[in-house]
Amino acid sequence: MGHRVGALPPLEVLQIMEASRQGDRREGILLRQGKGWFSVGGMGQEAIAAVAYALRPDDLLFSYYRDRALCLARGFTTYDLALEFFAKRDSSSGGRQMPGHHGSKRLGIFSIATPTASQCLPATGAAWALGMEGQGRVVVCCVGEAAVRQGEYYEAVALARQEQLPVVFVVEDNGYGISTPTAGMNPYRLGVLDSEILVQINARDPFVVYEAASAAIERARSGGGPTVLWCEMDRLCSHTSSDDQRVYRSESELAAMEERDPIRRFADRLIGDGMLTADDWKTQCEAIAKDVEDAYATALSAPDPEPATVANGALGDDWAIPPMPEDLVSELTGADAITMVTALNMTLAFAMRHDARVVLFGEDIEDPKGGVFGFTKGLSTAYPQRVRNSPLAEATIIGVGVGMAAAGLRPVFELQFIDFVGPGFNQLVNQASTLRWRTSGDEICPLVLIAPCGAYLPGGGIWHSQTNEGLWAHVPGLAICVPTTPGDAATMLWAAIHMDDPVLVLVPKHVFRRRSSVASLPDLQPGRCAVRRSGTDVTLVTWGSTVILADEAARTAAEEGISVEVIDLRWIAPCDWEGIAESVARTGRLVVLHEDSRTGGVGDTVVAEMTSRPERWNTFLAPPQIVARTDTQVPFCPILEYAALPDLPRVMDALRTVME
Repeated sequence: MGHRVGALPPLEVLQIMEASRQGDRREGILLRQGKGWFSVGGMGQEAIAAVAYALRPDDLLFSYYRDRALCLARGFTTYDLALEFFAKRDSSSGGRQMPGHHGSKRLGIFSIATPTASQCLPATGAAWALGMEGQGRVVVCCVGEAAVRQGEYYEAVALARQEQLPVVFVVEDNGYGISTPTAGMNPYRLGVLDSEILVQINARDPFVVYEAASAAIERARSGGGPTVLWCEMDRLCSHTSSDDQRVYRSESELAAMEERDPIRRFADRLIGDGMLTADDWKTQCEAIAKDVEDAYATALSAPDPEPATVANGALGDDWAIPPMPEDLVSELTGADAITMVTALNMTLAFAMRHDARVVLFGEDIEDPKGGVFGFTKGLSTAYPQRVRNSPLAEATIIGVGVGMAAAGLRPVFELQFIDFVGPGFNQLVNQASTLRWRTSGDEICPLVLIAPCGAYLPGGGIWHSQTNEGLWAHVPGLAICVPTTPGDAATMLWAAIHMDDPVLVLVPKHVFRRRSSVASLPDLQPGRCAVRRSGTDVTLVTWGSTVILADEAARTAAEEGISVEVIDLRWIAPCDWEGIAESVARTGRLVVLHEDSRTGGVGDTVVAEMTSRPERWNTFLAPPQIVARTDTQVPFCPILEYAALPDLPRVMDALRTVME
């Protein structure tokens, strides 16, 4: 490969590499002085900074935690990185992320999450969004070589090749996954992954890095699809400040790496080419070291985060949700009795018609099937480029949604059943739900996930009958709603599409084909419960499929002289605590009914919230009761299924208990 010497500003790159090295050294000194908590170094990997010079300002970079030099080249300053090291208020994360976890929407750098390779699928989603935009923008996604054994790396490369996406995967191979040598685990060396799009380089030389990156990025920009740029380099420091590589690496190995130090070699080359002298470089190094020391000294005195702000931005509360279009309102309220499935389909159609940013992705959602339950029927015919079948890969569905949302689209993606979300857990919990919080509001993730859920349909078995809202309610930063009527389905989905947070729309299979007319539409504002039946003796809080059971219990209780108020919670997060409290204040008694398992269910939280405040506790006339699924999986045999689920006798026992 011929070097394009002169196409890269060599002195500037060398200075950035040295600034990165001095920053790593300064952090080590500060840690020894007890002035920090943690550091992750990029010593030996500084030449990767050359990638930045092949990018346009409007391209996107998904870096990883050793890319200090690359982020400096992209526009971060040493002072920015010093603020991160000290976890200061004005750092890119407001003190919420560990050092090395850079992110800046202004600079086009997606916020790093620690789980390895978790950035790959969002990068692919962002690349898909940029490709749809058609402006020639590209994505560069950096990842350590040990992380390419993660399944999400494979899924990302597979989708990038399938769709010929404008993305370059930069694999930074320093030979180790913490203390484990990776040469024998490399999926390309093992022949497990196709090497057709693989380009291997010695990434200790910035000129080599720049030329290879330029070629790969230009290929992506011109529609040639993805490239895997495999960059061989050395890690001259320990894995992190919590590690000591001398424990597992020999002195001879460490000495050999020092001889390959990219900064020393690059400086010697430029000196040999007459671009600077040894004395000039020594003077520059001293000046750079002083600048770095000053930047860290200044950052040490910068304001710390305010403790009271720790939860700010986990989930937004200022959503500007536009009114539903009058023609959609007229169609919903003017129709004969419709199902929730129809209401969802109508709402999706109108959302796509009114907002070109809305895109759909999921298994079997294209026509002629239009989704296994028909949510997307007809939409791929109307919008073939914006409604696409996904592979059978839930991590891909959610991760691509994160990237598309970060790139400015409004993805509405479907999971066939919430039971199968397991492979996508990492993306939902570590990427989607944390993005707003971990960037202190700099980035948002307006992703909607529609997922059928629940039992009370005989024969579903273990993995077609779960609701799991108790599990998802435990995740900060994730909004969760459960519609129970066609009107709810339409308004909740419309709100979800226009919220700036990830929203999980759990659609109960037991009731989503029940027909009813939509006389009027519920409140669009997220976090509002609904009084399904007024009463004076007991507040019965429920949601989803068990709303039907609650109504049946209320009617049965009325025959015994018990007046039950049925509250449909509708939104699990944000939750309408005041709405529940107002009802309990009227009745003095509380029963919570839900389909999810008993232990750790949302019912526990409702009872705890209602009883933990003295002003509420004093209103109770009896201990609250919870009726939920037995702590077991849902069996296939209908006899066993209904034995596990809440039923009328159990609800009536609870109502009678609180009336004693």
